[in-house]
Amino acid sequence: MEGVINDRLNTYTKDQREINNMLKLGTLYLIPVTLGEDNITKVLPPDVVSVAQQLDTFVVESEKSARHFLSTIKTAKPVRELTLNLLNEHTEDKALPDLLKPLLAGKDVGLMSDAGCPGVADPGAKLVELAHLKGIRVVPFVGPSSILLSMMASGLNGQQFAFLGYLPVDKTQRNQKLKEIEKRSLSHKETQLFIETPYRNQHMLEAILSVCQPNTRLCVACDISLENEMIATKTITNWKKSPVPDLHKRPTVFLLLA
Repeated sequence: MEGVINDRLNTYTKDQREINNMLKLGTLYLIPVTLGEDNITKVLPPDVVSVAQQLDTFVVESEKSARHFLSTIKTAKPVRELTLNLLNEHTEDKALPDLLKPLLAGKDVGLMSDAGCPGVADPGAKLVELAHLKGIRVVPFVGPSSILLSMMASGLNGQQFAFLGYLPVDKTQRNQKLKEIEKRSLSHKETQLFIETPYRNQHMLEAILSVCQPNTRLCVACDISLENEMIATKTITNWKKSPVPDLHKRPTVFLLLA
């Protein structure tokens, strides 16, 4: 039975490639972006830069940051001549098919997040989903992901972890959510990752230290891959004994393991 299934899958893959060739569909390249003003050669492999340099059509989360990145890598065409289509948290689902039109017409397109890897904690995931439904080839490239890098460096459970995005802004709701997160972490032995708007990072750290249990471990991963990178894991008790780091307006990932 397994052999039959594999044969069918191989036939489907071959047929899909043939269909794509006949239709001359473009390829959707997932282009990682640096996490800040850092040396591109240190965090992006040469093939990523090379592909991005040759593309002239992109779907981007932020036009300003995209233009800065593309100017830095020196694209083949002047940046002013590139086509940048916007896809962010405000983009309606009904607009997604229009973003896919260049690919359906045979043009290769680069998908870029504001920072880090597109499709991960990023609205670009919706376009990738639609591309798969249309049989468009999707090619991910290696690049910096603050979520994965912080998990790697935390020393917490990397076998089971969950990324939760943003927690509630309201203080009462946030504290309740932190208690729920800690409880889940304890029952599942699962590392919990979450982020906050950079100018509210200090409030988030204070809330964690006031709500969580003494033996819960907290990793604070700040300015990942940048010159001022700071990654530290301590129990809540030891964090309270240490000088509180200044996280204001510094991109930070918080990781909890109860």
